[in-house]
Amino acid sequence: MGSLPHIVEDCMGVLQVFSDGTINRCSLMDIDFNIPVVDDHSVAFKDVTFDKRHNLSLRLYKPKSANRNSKLPVVFYFHGGGFCVGSCVWPNCHNCCLRLSAGLHALVVSPDYRLAPEHKLPAPIDDAVSAVEWLQREALMSKSGDCDAWMGGTADFDRVFIVGDSSGGNIAHHLAVRLEAGSAKVAPVRVRGYVLLAPFFGGVERTRSEEGPCEALLSLDILDRFWRLSMPAGETRDHPLVNPFGPNSPNLEKVALDPILVIVGGNEILKDRVESYWRKLEELGKKIEYVEFEGQQHGFLTADPYSEVSNEALQFIKRFMIENSN
Repeated sequence: MGSLPHIVEDCMGVLQVFSDGTINRCSLMDIDFNIPVVDDHSVAFKDVTFDKRHNLSLRLYKPKSANRNSKLPVVFYFHGGGFCVGSCVWPNCHNCCLRLSAGLHALVVSPDYRLAPEHKLPAPIDDAVSAVEWLQREALMSKSGDCDAWMGGTADFDRVFIVGDSSGGNIAHHLAVRLEAGSAKVAPVRVRGYVLLAPFFGGVERTRSEEGPCEALLSLDILDRFWRLSMPAGETRDHPLVNPFGPNSPNLEKVALDPILVIVGGNEILKDRVESYWRKLEELGKKIEYVEFEGQQHGFLTADPYSEVSNEALQFIKRFMIENSN
């Protein structure tokens, strides 16, 4: 008589993989977030389906103070979660997007994407491309008045920025590479820059910060688990979608990239890998800026978007957007 299935991978109880291949994923109502929604009602939001084939939705945010006579920049926000967990409707992501919309005075587009292990890489990145292509369709339809009501007359499709947190930061990098400088592939949408919040990169060779102390909510064991579940079968952490400077990764020297802002906490496990990413792109002559917040851990902006340090990070993002809007 065979043994009963047992848990072989456990992502904080939110996602469990069993020995027989069964996957248990908690619903939104089953997760105890212990995170209150902070909503001062200055920003309206609604959900829109952008990919019917994969049943993917995004959440749109619009400042209620928006003037019909002035257009707002569009800011994509791709959530984190190691490619395995997370959603645009989770309260931490929702709070962050409310803050971004109000603080940046922008239309914020927060898409979901397919998650591993059911959908391994490159599925999340393909879905991110699909979300940008949704915006492209909205831009084209705006000329005839057939686009979403929040987009028509309000969205400045010539001022689009892509923000990604953790695995979302990894997605933002690969979007920058796929779209290249000028983002002609999605015209008339014009991506002006990318903001990577502690992007989730990996590699076979460990960094000092990865081998250092664990964070309160993040450890090397958790990072490795996310990679095991999300990488294509049989691959290592030097896969090009994991390690942008791995032995088989594309040479970025001749790839024209739009400006990039990288933000990381000084106490993050990923800090050294993120810093190395910045240095290598800078050595290749790319326009990239690195900002490190001393003492901060992974996801500080998403965890508490109204904190003093998050307000400071928001000012860096705002300045980056202003400097790269023309």
